[in-house]
Amino acid sequence: MNISEVGRKAGLPPKTIRFYEDIGLIRPARMDNGYRDFSEEDLHRLAFLRRARALGFSVEECRQLLGLYHDKTRSSADVKQLAREHLQRVDDQLAELQQMRATLAHLIDACAGDHSPDCPILADLAQTTKG
Repeated sequence: MNISEVGRKAGLPPKTIRFYEDIGLIRPARMDNGYRDFSEEDLHRLAFLRRARALGFSVEECRQLLGLYHDKTRSSADVKQLAREHLQRVDDQLAELQQMRATLAHLIDACAGDHSPDCPILADLAQTTKG
């Protein structure tokens, strides 16, 4: 398969596929003319990467997950631990976003939104220290 075909089947743009190749996550064969020749295994790896990235795993975590996937002596505990650590980061990000939302909602409620130049939103953004 060429890069366009494998990209269509895997649901990834060619630029992303070339990036994954550049960082060693995939290694398609090359034809005599130098074009990439993607195998069904390459397609499977790309689909795996697309799904892992959609779940928010970093590129390095994807590399680890691929390694674990291909290691038939792996322990599922290793995979679970990696996923658990990622879930904790997602939970931390959600907590930060909830705090951000609460702050923004408070500031919006405090702003009169009229023709007055006084604006608690700008005043908050202009603070140099928290206190």
